[in-house]
Amino acid sequence: MSENYILSNVEGGILTLTINRPNQLNALNSEVIATLSKEIEEAQSNNQVKVIIITGSGEKAFVAGADIKEFADFSPQQGKDLAALGQATLFDRVERSSKPVIAAVNGFALGGGLELAMAAHVRVASTNAKLGLPEVGLGVIPGYGGTQRLAQLVGKGKALELVLTTGMIGADEAATLGLVNYSVDPEELMNTCLRIAKKMMRNAPTALSAAIKSVIAGYTDSVDGYSVEIEQFGLCFGTEDFKEGTTAFLEKRKAEFSGK
Repeated sequence: MSENYILSNVEGGILTLTINRPNQLNALNSEVIATLSKEIEEAQSNNQVKVIIITGSGEKAFVAGADIKEFADFSPQQGKDLAALGQATLFDRVERSSKPVIAAVNGFALGGGLELAMAAHVRVASTNAKLGLPEVGLGVIPGYGGTQRLAQLVGKGKALELVLTTGMIGADEAATLGLVNYSVDPEELMNTCLRIAKKMMRNAPTALSAAIKSVIAGYTDSVDGYSVEIEQFGLCFGTEDFKEGTTAFLEKRKAEFSGK
């Protein structure tokens, strides 16, 4: 049933969302996209959630791609609508989450799976992971932001090579290229993600949100990232978090942020 496609667990301020289609290598279908999008959206207003981790069930795959049988008979307009809806509903929503999103890449991250990981703010891959965008081998191209985010992360030349050859790379090479932040042993994957999440959680939630918005702005067409940074910097001064952070610093104590 669709309600089981995403396993959700909140513990210690960290929301873990597990894509749960192990028999299909966690392939993305319309129900997975809709359910995951709903979870991400609801997390934005959930005060119990400070950081979000997305991963896949089982040991073989994060997400092995899109569920091809859903769109094999689509027309050009249906294909365009599919990409537009997916980007707006999930992939852009993940990237623009006001709360940090970490992708725990446990195994294959191909096609839509790699696109989902790239939409996250931080990526940690297990050493058994394989990452790639194989779409041109099916007569199509990445449609969930892959051509754009891959080039942003690894550069135009390497992105074109990976897309045009449908090449898969391992976690170590992905880390060297900057496609993932870390490559770690499988048994250390979630622990590493949790450590990163806990470091983020020490900081002001309002400032985390402002920082995410500012960085993303620099990669958004027709948006001046520097102007967004100036605006967000100024807005921070009106928050309770800023007052608490500066007061705690001056009083030489640990800050207790409210997220306001």
